Amino acid sequence: MALDYKKLVVWQRADDLFIEVHRLTHQRFPVEERYELGQQMRRAAFSVPANIVEGNARRTSGDRLRFFNIASASLAELTYGLHAARRLGYIGDAEAARLHAIARSVTAPLYGLIRRQSASLSREAKPSASPSR
Repeated sequence: MALDYKKLVVWQRADDLFIEVHRLTHQRFPVEERYELGQQMRRAAFSVPANIVEGNARRTSGDRLRFFNIASASLAELTYGLHAARRLGYIGDAEAARLHAIARSVTAPLYGLIRRQSASLSREAKPSASPSR
């Protein structure tokens, strides 16, 4: 049975990041960007905790690894969205730095999950030694 995802630090941080990005894009982005860059950032931000939840619920290491890798890619996409938002002047340097710091706080434990699942997958893939005659 899967560990309760709400107890995972990586999920808690990713969930906080999604809430921050959601509020930011709805409250501070220009109206025309709420449905362009803002929507793409919300989707990427939502994808991170959602894929951690789905990966955590999967039964095999390979399935878990696939969803954790998707979460990692979505996190990378979001960090580019934050960069673009800063360059376009939708958020200031301090806000961008704060949100990038939250994103980095998700990265380390997410990479830990990925490493653990990769190791599990490697162990599962090794052929068991068959007895010699």
